[in-house]
Amino acid sequence: MKKTIYIVIGLVAVLAIAAILYLVVIPSSSAVTLPEDVETTQIITGPVSEIVGATGTVSSNQSATLDWKTSGIVAETYFQVGDVVQTGEVLAVLDQSSLSPVDILAGADLVNAQRALDELLESQVQSARAMQAVETAQEALDEARNPELAQAAALQAIAEAEKAVDDADRKLKILTAPVSQSALEQAQANLVLAEKKLNDNQEMIERIQKKMGKRDDQFKPWESRSRYKKILEGLEMQRIQLQISFENSQQKYLDLQTPPNPNDVAVAEANLLDAQAQLFEAERDWERIKDGTSPADLALLEAQLSDAQREWERVKDGPAAEDVAAAQAQVAAAQTVLDKTKIVAPFAGTITEVISKTNDQVTPATPAFRLDDLSNLWVDVGVSEIDINLVEVGQPVILTFDGILAKEYQGKVVEVSPVGSTNLGVVDFKVTIELLDADADVRPGMTAAVEIVVSPIDEALLVPSRSMT
Repeated sequence: MKKTIYIVIGLVAVLAIAAILYLVVIPSSSAVTLPEDVETTQIITGPVSEIVGATGTVSSNQSATLDWKTSGIVAETYFQVGDVVQTGEVLAVLDQSSLSPVDILAGADLVNAQRALDELLESQVQSARAMQAVETAQEALDEARNPELAQAAALQAIAEAEKAVDDADRKLKILTAPVSQSALEQAQANLVLAEKKLNDNQEMIERIQKKMGKRDDQFKPWESRSRYKKILEGLEMQRIQLQISFENSQQKYLDLQTPPNPNDVAVAEANLLDAQAQLFEAERDWERIKDGTSPADLALLEAQLSDAQREWERVKDGPAAEDVAAAQAQVAAAQTVLDKTKIVAPFAGTITEVISKTNDQVTPATPAFRLDDLSNLWVDVGVSEIDINLVEVGQPVILTFDGILAKEYQGKVVEVSPVGSTNLGVVDFKVTIELLDADADVRPGMTAAVEIVVSPIDEALLVPSRSMT
């Protein structure tokens, strides 16, 4: 950096004093003849400024490179370079089929978490359950304090459990018992008899149908078509019953010849074990209460009632704050996982770079877009420790750019760092300048030459610069 100070001020002051002395001290009657090659001019006043110069780079009001947070294949990008987006707009998404199971389930997790939160905030289920828990705990305590009912219920439970064991044991024995020869012969005889009855019925039906096929003039006096029709209807109804009886006899005969199904045996054995476990539990409950409720059980039931009452007091007027916070955290966690599958604009701005394209394979930290807020532009410059005390917030700044010819821009100092940084023994202080009249020609990344007006003088005596040569 270089400080440019117009030394003209001092020279002008000297010349002005000399001119005044010449006009006042020397009598007006005295005539002074100047050499012919001396050029004169009229003394004037005007503004002059002390300038602190520096260079810096233009930056946007806000800038971010947006990265992917999970792996997958880019399904679609919705914006191009130069497009203006608003906060929260989705810029790109990943293909659902390329996501991990955790990412795929995030949508369902979010729906469930949001439903749970809505139910907590709007439903009365939580308070109803708490009230029910109080009633259940109170009933249990009342029964414990009056054990007669509990003892009767325990005896009834033992009786029912014993019956269940007997039934399960009988079914298992029937299923696994070997078939006697007499039972097998009886089943075979029943099958033969059922088959004969079915065949006899079929023969009778065929004979009646044959008689009905005769002409009316061939019927005997005791015969008639209507009579045979009624007989046939009765035989057909009888045939249905005989067919069912035959099929049942056939199935029973086959069952006796077939070994028990291993699955059926396993189910029967499991049912017996379950019934025996229920009986053991019922007997243990009876042993526990047959002499009345123990002090330890009473203390436990009283503690359970206290817990239920405390929970009811906590939720009776609506969901507790900690429950709402926990439900909201579940929603936020699911939303965070779901957000990893898309790129969302964190602030309003302009897309300045599109890095990810459709069908790209991406991983965490893969860059997708660059987003810049171009509503305001800034220039950060370094000012030497020699000049920094001349710079103040609010001072006007003139900016020019190498890439923009014959054009000046206006700015102002908006921030002066109180702490300097040292580089190769040179101490600089960061000064931030806001561009006040930036246009489309000014772009982030451009190099700017700045002149900070630190000491403006409106009415200074001025002489032409050629008089200094």
